[in-house]
Amino acid sequence: MSIYVGNLSYDVTQQDLGEVFGEYGTVKRVQLPTDRETGKVRGFGFVEMSSEAEEEAAIQALDGAEWMGRDLKVNKAKPKEDRGSGGGSRGGGYGGGGGRSRY
Repeated sequence: MSIYVGNLSYDVTQQDLGEVFGEYGTVKRVQLPTDRETGKVRGFGFVEMSSEAEEEAAIQALDGAEWMGRDLKVNKAKPKEDRGSGGGSRGGGYGGGGGRSRY
């Protein structure tokens, strides 16, 4: 399981986040997604800890806490949803006709 950390400062580093969560147990991994075009941190991240008890302690202590000038949003990460090959309807594009006749 991992922890979602939102409302992060854009100046945060993996080391910063690891140190804060390290106060509540052993941090196994820290991920900070970056913008593809700018390479800058996107304002959220994920932290994986050694046990669920450590994760719960970190969530309880840090959710809503102010850090680097921002109020953190900390909770259990939800599994990534399969978004498929695109958005919108799953219909076949232009066809479909809706029962209308061309003739």
